[in-house]
Amino acid sequence: MRRSRSLLLSVAAAVVAAGMALYAVTPASAAATTATFAKTSDWGSGWQGQFTITNGGSSDMTSWRVEFALPSGTSVGSYWDALLTTSGQRYTFTNREYNGRVAPGQSVTFGFVGSGSGSPTGCLLNGVSCNGTVTPPTTPPTTPPTTPPTTNPPSGTTPVAKNGQLKVCGRQLCNAQGKAIQLRGMSTHGLQWYANCVNDSSLDVLAKEWNADVLRISMYIQEGGYETDPAGFTAKVNDLIEKATARGMYAIVDWHMLSPGDPNFNLARAKTFFTTIAARHKNKTNILYEIANEPSEVNWSSIKSYADQIIPVIRAQDADGVVLVGTEDWSSLGASGDGQGVSRILANPVNASNIMYTFHFYAASHDDYYLNTFRDAIAKLPMFVTEFGTQQASGDGGNNFAMAQRYLDLMAQNKVSWVNWNYSDDMRTGAVFTQGTCNAGAYSGTSRLKEAGVWVRDRIRTADDF
Repeated sequence: MRRSRSLLLSVAAAVVAAGMALYAVTPASAAATTATFAKTSDWGSGWQGQFTITNGGSSDMTSWRVEFALPSGTSVGSYWDALLTTSGQRYTFTNREYNGRVAPGQSVTFGFVGSGSGSPTGCLLNGVSCNGTVTPPTTPPTTPPTTPPTTNPPSGTTPVAKNGQLKVCGRQLCNAQGKAIQLRGMSTHGLQWYANCVNDSSLDVLAKEWNADVLRISMYIQEGGYETDPAGFTAKVNDLIEKATARGMYAIVDWHMLSPGDPNFNLARAKTFFTTIAARHKNKTNILYEIANEPSEVNWSSIKSYADQIIPVIRAQDADGVVLVGTEDWSSLGASGDGQGVSRILANPVNASNIMYTFHFYAASHDDYYLNTFRDAIAKLPMFVTEFGTQQASGDGGNNFAMAQRYLDLMAQNKVSWVNWNYSDDMRTGAVFTQGTCNAGAYSGTSRLKEAGVWVRDRIRTADDF
């Protein structure tokens, strides 16, 4: 957002241990282990589940395979810390390269999001019963194929269950089946100030009542953000990714650099952070990476140079996550400068697949000139609006709902995804909740919403065309 906000969010960098080679598990070791299932959260139409595999033997377990069935109407959506193959309603999870070895007395976990009300049955761990934790199957499991089978279309009611892993096809954001889709959702405010506004209760409202498809997790770098506590802010981002995943929403990891405006100033920090985030969440199907919020006072060639160095860092961990690249002049496609940003990108595009370019607007400040710049861009480039407001560019002042609706109509016609700023109770008009809402924990309904909050809630709640 091109304004001096007292916002921050910081994310830290951690390291992921290198994986170990996989070996065959011995029957004695397998028989002495348990695989215990628990639903860690449940929201009616779906749930988040976790298996804990404990080695009760006397020697290392060097690989594991957990198989189970789900009843008709229940399916697995996103998952993490495992690999998955499916055959009808039977699901087989195997270890990743980094968590196959389990020492005696130690445990590892993997998790996934389920849609529907059913639970796993007929659990097998390395071909034998999970020690009676669930009913053994009446028929033997299918031996996992040597090559991955064709992925079944996602099923379920959440955005991620319906759409699966996103990809860029041509100029469109497409779901796993190649259908162009539009995501609509909200951005957090700076987590250093407004982390209390994004919790289980508020995100339940956002996912179930607002019907949001996507949560943008805005982590400021300077302004009291990431650089002040890398590990602490990384942990906050990880937690919100898990919360969004549990509710079947997509999560945009927003590297919210604002001042200084040159993304290269934070290049080393960005490499550390995105390596950590991508390594941890690479098996999820709901992660998008926004690598530079609002570059400013820097030319496109510098932004591209930054993207050319950060994208390979992400791809080394996550081969297929969609990457969102900021544009000139506070992600205005150069409209806040000389207006030639689209031409410069076309002449020198980022040389990577599965990327989109970002555009930000504030309807009370950004008139037809900005709208026409954006219109030109979506005819030529894959675009994603990762931040907009109905008020002025400061995130405050009066709302221009008529102009904002013109932008939304254009995005709907062209299936351009968007995220609104912001899901907090900041004093500015751009925050959806009235002050004191987050401390009170009263998020449901419209009585605690500002005028802009009521307006954007209505537009997120309309039916998706998935």
